[in-house]
Amino acid sequence: MMYRTMTLATALAATTALGASAETLRWARAGDSLTLDPHAQNEGPTHTLAHQIYEPLIIRDQTGAFEPALATDWAVSEDDPNVWVFNLRQGVTFHDGADFTAEDVVFSFERAKTETSAMKELLTSIVEVRAVDDYTIEIETAGPNPILPNNFTNLFMMDQGWAEANGVTAVQDIANGETTYAATNANGTGPFVLTSREPDVRTILDQNENYWGIDDFPMEITRIDYTPIQNAATRVAALLSGEVDFIQDVPVQDISRVNDADGLVVKTAPQNRTIFFGMNMGAEDIAADDVDGANPFGDVRVRQAMNMALNRDAIRQVVMRDQSAPAGVIMPPFVNGWTEALDEVPEGDMDAARALMEEAGYGDGFSVTLDCPNDRYINDEGICQAAVGMLGQIGITVNLDAKPKAQHFPLIQNAETDFYMLGWGVPTYDSEYIFNFLVHTRGEERGSWNPTGFSDPEIDAKIVSLASETDLDARNATIAEIWDTVQSEVLYLPIHHQVLNWGMTNRVGTEVSPEDDPKFKHFTMQSS
Repeated sequence: MMYRTMTLATALAATTALGASAETLRWARAGDSLTLDPHAQNEGPTHTLAHQIYEPLIIRDQTGAFEPALATDWAVSEDDPNVWVFNLRQGVTFHDGADFTAEDVVFSFERAKTETSAMKELLTSIVEVRAVDDYTIEIETAGPNPILPNNFTNLFMMDQGWAEANGVTAVQDIANGETTYAATNANGTGPFVLTSREPDVRTILDQNENYWGIDDFPMEITRIDYTPIQNAATRVAALLSGEVDFIQDVPVQDISRVNDADGLVVKTAPQNRTIFFGMNMGAEDIAADDVDGANPFGDVRVRQAMNMALNRDAIRQVVMRDQSAPAGVIMPPFVNGWTEALDEVPEGDMDAARALMEEAGYGDGFSVTLDCPNDRYINDEGICQAAVGMLGQIGITVNLDAKPKAQHFPLIQNAETDFYMLGWGVPTYDSEYIFNFLVHTRGEERGSWNPTGFSDPEIDAKIVSLASETDLDARNATIAEIWDTVQSEVLYLPIHHQVLNWGMTNRVGTEVSPEDDPKFKHFTMQSS
């Protein structure tokens, strides 16, 4: 069933008219999932919706700790250090009643490794996935991979038969505008079943009565009514008026207002995500500037000057209302490889920054376009607006082009932007994840979110080595070496580590997940 396009007010009124029970969670956030195809987009809100419908082998609970999902246990094979063995949960069915077996796991991994998959960087060390029997799989890697399971917490399992029957064995090519049956329909093993879906308007999920974990988790929510509300004031108004029960992104300027309201609470926690700017430094010339025959970003002195000109503390105080942690590196403190020294914020010395611009031959400045999302990160457009003024102080005229994430992200994925904002969470809690996507040379298997043009064969080799280095001290030393290059080259301009503010009625029981991915099977709901 598909709902006709309706206004937010109509959608919320319809929900109220239905008489939402204590078991219905009315959920809102700024942006919608980009697709229901579980392998087409590696993006937080997309994964969050998918987690209600689909499941991975291993999941992280609301604290970030590992929790068995479709695998009950896993270990390195006693016979071969290059092989991980996963024992699968028995008695699990997909929403259409089909049995979940090892063949579905093999299919899902092979699908997620293909070119149009946004998840392929997580699987580059895998040589083969084998079904030993219906409920056992072996994953062979190119050399021992001690942290392989960390890569699987957002890798969702699909029903091979359903995919074949509906012509979706191939992953949706979302970066090039393709749409498929899997983009708007779903058949998972998860705690909720898709009832209706109208992208950017409303999605209804109902409890899966045949869910394998129905007696293992609270499962107190029987229906999820999900309404994306991009406008911050409208989103807060919906929570204050009782039209929604839970919003993931309370605007920083409204935290006190929500917290002080009767029956509402704001819960806050650091997020496993860093916000930063990227630059196309590799091209000989770029289209987004007014410099003919040269690329200002190709000069490290320009990048250093920009890094010094960005006043992170002012952004924290004015734009974020103290709800951020200024960053010196594009890696949150949760991640293996993070150090206080790497995260030291650059000194804001405008005179030194202008001197660097002069040395680089840009004393008179230049102009450039900054691509920015306006519905993905906390105050994303506001951060970009602040950066416009700061970079203007060293002669860089920035023309801001802010647009919804559905239009913004393909610019990065297709390398069609020269200066852009991006935020990066690290679900593996390890630096290799960042390097594979953002530092490695852009290619078929790695670097899919790296349009910077940075390419260093030695660094690439070090990144690849991380997947098979079993000496953790040596591995951590390699991670440190890679970060030294990232920082010295000023590959990115870090802004801050995000802070999460979840707003909810006091009927909703949950703690804030550092991944910003509420898993509603864990929620409790008090009767109103």
